[in-house]
Amino acid sequence: MVMTLREASVDACGGKAAALAMLLREGLPVPDGFVVPFAAHRIARSDAGMSVPHELWDALARHLPVMGDPPVAVRSSAANEDTARGSAAGQYESVLAVRGTQAVAEAVRVGWASSSSARDTGYWNHLNRHAADGEPDMAVLVQRLIDADASGVMFTPIQPGDDTRIEASWGFGAQCGRRNRHPGYLRIRVRRRHPARHRPQDDPPGSRRPRRHRPRRVGREQALPTLDDATATTLADLGGRIAALFERPQDIEWAIADGKVWILQARPITATLPPLRQNAPVAGDVSLVGTPGAHGTVTGAARVLHGPPDFPWVQPGDIAICPYTDPAWTPLFRIAAAVVTETGGVLSHAAIVAREHGIPAVLGIPHATTRIQDGTRITVNGTKGTVIPARN
Repeated sequence: MVMTLREASVDACGGKAAALAMLLREGLPVPDGFVVPFAAHRIARSDAGMSVPHELWDALARHLPVMGDPPVAVRSSAANEDTARGSAAGQYESVLAVRGTQAVAEAVRVGWASSSSARDTGYWNHLNRHAADGEPDMAVLVQRLIDADASGVMFTPIQPGDDTRIEASWGFGAQCGRRNRHPGYLRIRVRRRHPARHRPQDDPPGSRRPRRHRPRRVGREQALPTLDDATATTLADLGGRIAALFERPQDIEWAIADGKVWILQARPITATLPPLRQNAPVAGDVSLVGTPGAHGTVTGAARVLHGPPDFPWVQPGDIAICPYTDPAWTPLFRIAAAVVTETGGVLSHAAIVAREHGIPAVLGIPHATTRIQDGTRITVNGTKGTVIPARN
């Protein structure tokens, strides 16, 4: 009913688990653990209540004590996740910082249930990349939780000579696509480094965390660069090794705890990033400048949104102006012509999903929801990272 993470294969456990298994076998720093394979999900699907089979319960009760019964991260590894066809970024549920057989079994059931969500079905249908009828098989990763001092996302170079692009933030978790969060941004080509300052973090999109576990608070750390030069170079070197191993550019989650770098996820880059915005002053009638998130230029009516309840106000061709996006916002990308957010960066949920849907995105414009008036016509250039009043 379970197998060690090192044994995971694409056919039995999906792309996410198989990629981590390969990294483990190559000696890279991946938190060890085990996988509940597709076979267990198939058995559970035959039960209308999606209950955890007794055999799986017994297997969890045996394997968790072998790990020392630590807090664990329970994460999806669906058959159609983390592939070259699409990232499915945040579409499936993860449950973090759970402990004990009963809690882990419930987290596994949550992961299984997310494979049949309307959100997931709509995502794949819109991309016209649904590979099979019905819900995908779902494996579930159970790994020792990394209670990180710093964490983030890294994109390895797409073309020879390109920089490694890294977003980082202080504290728990690994995904920079978080709400209420400005990540630090770096680009690495051996010696080039561009640190940024940080805001407090929040939960990763598509994840749940028990109330008893809270991220550590960050105080003076917020005003400091997240990564020193040596750690940034170590990350870039690890990224190069991983890209070479998979023979294609990679989107990599990482975390740092007690000075050690951990790799939490590696998947193919599914869409090219826009070029970096230069720090030179912007001339002309540009009113707002942010981070380029997804290629393209669109003119339309601004629609200021504060949450999914506002989605009915969006019409095809409107430009969504919002504080942030997370997986609950994914249906918006099937309607809006472009997205502008107040927080996030080029490796965030909003940017990744916008690139996959082929719509422009500009990220990290402070107070965009108050600086842009609802209904006004604007032009969004996701390649340059600009938002300007539309010309009549």
